[in-house]
Amino acid sequence: MSEDEGGAAESARQAAIEWWVSQKAGVTPEEQAAFEAWLAADPAHAAAFADIAETFEHVKRVQRLRPARRPAFAARRTRLAAAAVLAAACLALYVSFDGLSTLLRSDYSTGTGETKSLTLADGSHVALDANSAIAVHFDAGQRHLTLLQGQSWFEVAADQARPFVVEAAGGTIIALGTAFAVELINGGVRVTVAEHQVKVASGGENVIVPENEQTAYDKNSPPARPLPAGPSSIAAFRRGKLIVEDRPLSEVLAALGRYRHGFVYCVPAAVCARPVTGVFSTGKPLQALHEIEAFLGLHAVHVTDYLILFYE
Repeated sequence: MSEDEGGAAESARQAAIEWWVSQKAGVTPEEQAAFEAWLAADPAHAAAFADIAETFEHVKRVQRLRPARRPAFAARRTRLAAAAVLAAACLALYVSFDGLSTLLRSDYSTGTGETKSLTLADGSHVALDANSAIAVHFDAGQRHLTLLQGQSWFEVAADQARPFVVEAAGGTIIALGTAFAVELINGGVRVTVAEHQVKVASGGENVIVPENEQTAYDKNSPPARPLPAGPSSIAAFRRGKLIVEDRPLSEVLAALGRYRHGFVYCVPAAVCARPVTGVFSTGKPLQALHEIEAFLGLHAVHVTDYLILFYE
């Protein structure tokens, strides 16, 4: 499957989930007509909706085998939330073998809630955030690393004969005598420099990122113009912190997801675009979620601590 096809399939799944939630909550005749038009527009839409509905039925069968733990929901808004939570459970069943593939390709990795510090053969120091992985290939002419997942911090040992290059999402980061962090975010990359500078190349263009600045790029796209970065926020995971300033909720949830097992889902999806600013403890991800809920004025439904819904 190509990237375009994969993106279209994911878009269809997301839309199918929202339509499924709407159907469970009740729709107007106009909304029903819009839903039927969406189904008819593309066979992939109907297939995605059928998959969601089938998976939900499976979830309901599993739920019936468990003792009832929650009171009945009375308000329509709460029923909507409960339905959307179950939709999120359906989404979880789409998790692929990417995690296993990453683990097999990596030389160093961390699990959920685990961080790791290590020293490479050249004397460079690396710190891995939780749920992160790198592959390392050193030879006589180059020190090449690939960030496969998550976030990593690099303190590069001097070696003028062998450039230190980090590959991430199709781009490269070349150290120019430096300490820096590289993070994979929603299919893109953010590079933040703490000491000296790096050269970031992607999409046929490159930028030099100086100390205490950062850039970002999407796969096959040029890197953005570097902007200032607060020194205290650079690779804050090394101090057990997640520090964000005006970042989308989806990005913050992904970062916190490295520290807890489970899923957080937004309904509607636009909720996850709302900006978040704060300092959170990576050792207390559930507390961080409660703080974000209050900060954004959202509501949350916890099926368990494993499955949480944010809604307005």
